[in-house]
Amino acid sequence: MNYALFLGCNIPARVPQYDQAARAVLNRLGVEVLDIPDFNCCGYPMRDTDSQAFLLSSARNLALAEQSGLDMMVLCKCCFGALKAASYALAQDSALKNEINALLEPEKLSYQGNVKVKHFFSVLKDSVGLDEVKKTVERPFQGLRIATHYGCHALRPSSITEFDDPVNPSLFDKLVEATGAESVDWAEKTDCCGAPLMGANDELSLKITGKKLKGARKAGAHFLCVGCPYCHMQFDTVQASFIKSEPGKGPMASILYPQLLGLSMGIDAEDLGLDNNCLDISSIKLFLK
Repeated sequence: MNYALFLGCNIPARVPQYDQAARAVLNRLGVEVLDIPDFNCCGYPMRDTDSQAFLLSSARNLALAEQSGLDMMVLCKCCFGALKAASYALAQDSALKNEINALLEPEKLSYQGNVKVKHFFSVLKDSVGLDEVKKTVERPFQGLRIATHYGCHALRPSSITEFDDPVNPSLFDKLVEATGAESVDWAEKTDCCGAPLMGANDELSLKITGKKLKGARKAGAHFLCVGCPYCHMQFDTVQASFIKSEPGKGPMASILYPQLLGLSMGIDAEDLGLDNNCLDISSIKLFLK
């Protein structure tokens, strides 16, 4: 199975270990990816200020994927939500699609609506299959308790993202449990990470993040697990810089899901970019059988 891999802007610049770890586990699972160098920003930053710029940016990426004959696999949940929203809008309004295609025409590009946009997690569940994922686990975790953070843009609006139940999701928990780890039940599982407010209202952003970290600790989790670079930066880089650990306890560190899965597959930590995380997560290896 092949996909056009969409990384967006943040992963290459700030969270390259997400790309590194995802490629390592996809290689083990037999999933091939195509890099399209001409991909641009997903358009998310303009979504609420300039709808035409947002749609044009997303549609250009969709057109490039369509030109390659491949569906898109997206690692970032903000990019995933933006591309799904644009695809949905263009499918619902043929006049709008024609307007956007007229703007793409100078580059000899056109989007006809034949590309499926999938998040990395959905590829693992729908295209690979949970049973096949489990078969690749060579060193399952034992006694490891993980708090899954779903991320807002994949869950809502569910009629557009088609990712999971927005109120009671289970996909991520099943992927975590495929590694042998326990996915803990916690009240803040689907809450925002606080990242969208960073830079606009830092105090509120950190308050939201702190609430999530406290909730994960209360549930008895050893680590948070994420599948979005924005959320990971909030729980990793921002937590390391601004949030004080609770007295007598260390930080509630975040691990990217392909890093977690890769370790259970027996892939070397260096090949998964564990050292690129700001917070030290090397102790997670103590839970491997």
